[in-house]
Amino acid sequence: MSIQENLEHIKSTLPSNVTLVAVSKTKPVSDLMEAYEAGQRVFGENYVQELVDKQPQLPNDVEWHFIGHLQSNKVKYIAPFVSLIHGVDSFKLLKEIDKQAAKNNRVINCLLQIFIAEEESKFGLDEIELNEILTSEELKNLKNIKIVGLMGMSTFTDNQQQVKKEFLNLKTIFDKHSALKTENCQLNIISMGMSGDYQLAIECGSTMVRIGSSIFGSR
Repeated sequence: MSIQENLEHIKSTLPSNVTLVAVSKTKPVSDLMEAYEAGQRVFGENYVQELVDKQPQLPNDVEWHFIGHLQSNKVKYIAPFVSLIHGVDSFKLLKEIDKQAAKNNRVINCLLQIFIAEEESKFGLDEIELNEILTSEELKNLKNIKIVGLMGMSTFTDNQQQVKKEFLNLKTIFDKHSALKTENCQLNIISMGMSGDYQLAIECGSTMVRIGSSIFGSR
C-alpha cells in the first residue's frame, strides 16, 4: 500500500475529535511530501537535528510536533517554529521552553508527559509532580508557554489488558486536572496510542495518536 492509501485507511478509522500525528522520524523528505500531498499536515519528529533539517524543506503550513525526549539545551533550535512539544517531563524544561519562546515572540504549546508504564526506561512525571507543576505560583509567570494537555507512553508489551490499564490511568489523571483552567494551562489533549495500540487508546479517551510505521512502513 502507498503512503496515501495507508493514510486514507487510518483516517477512515479515526473519530473526528482525534488528531493524527504522522511520526516521520528517519523518513526521507520525499515520504513526508507524499503524506503532505495526501492531505497530512501534522508531523512528529523525535530528533532535534532531523526536525531542524526537514522543517525548511516542507511547506509553511505544516504543524511540527516534537515527540522525543527533549534536552533543555536543544530547545532553542526548534523554538522558532515548533507547534507542540509532547514530552515535557520537568519544570526546568518548561521554563527553558518559555524562555526560548519569549526570544522568538511566540507562545509554544506543551504537553506534560506522565509516567504510566511499568518500564524504567520511560520518562515522565508522577501525579504528585504533575500537581506541583500545575498548582505552582511560578507557573503563572510563564507567559510564553501553554500547557494544553497530557501525554503518556504505555509499556511495550503484547498484554493488551496492561496497556488498557495504563491508558485508563492517564485518562483518570487527565479528568482529575482538566477543570483547572488558567491563562497558560487548559488541558484539552490526551496524546496516547501508537501504530500498534491507537484504537485501544482512542477507546480509552485519547484525542491525539502518534502513528509512524502504519503510514510510512517499518524502518
